[in-house]
Amino acid sequence: MGFTVHRGYLPGCIGRIAELHATYYHSLVGFGVSFESKVAREMSEFCERYSETRDGLWLALAAGRVEGSIAIDGSHVQQDGAHLRWFITSDIVRGTGVGTALLTSAIDFCRSQGYERTYLWTFEGLNAARHLYEKFGFRLVRQEFGTQWGSQVNEQCFELLA
Repeated sequence: MGFTVHRGYLPGCIGRIAELHATYYHSLVGFGVSFESKVAREMSEFCERYSETRDGLWLALAAGRVEGSIAIDGSHVQQDGAHLRWFITSDIVRGTGVGTALLTSAIDFCRSQGYERTYLWTFEGLNAARHLYEKFGFRLVRQEFGTQWGSQVNEQCFELLA
């Protein structure tokens, strides 16, 4: 299946990104309504304050439908670094190179902006994603058990230094 990567917001993308996260993580680890609402709320807030020169949002489109996403939130770059968020692909494009294309777009943007640190939060057990992060040079720097996503998981912070 062919795909294109679109930079920036498209109508309906917030709901679709929340749907992709909710359905995938519900079936994988049982995350529920608190997780879906957190994704939708924070994604909405991000899109409302989005700055083309500071932030990035990339959408993988297949047959005109959002089948993947990734974002760079640069709103706290001076204090914390660039925050990589909402990285997901649908079942129909997973394993086709969409994730690599999205992550490449995000990292290239961070480098073009001169961001010295890019970080992300995930959790233990997402082996394919971890492999991809490590392929791009991200390193695990912190982990702790937490419930920020609705059930207890071993949360992990990965970072990439320029």
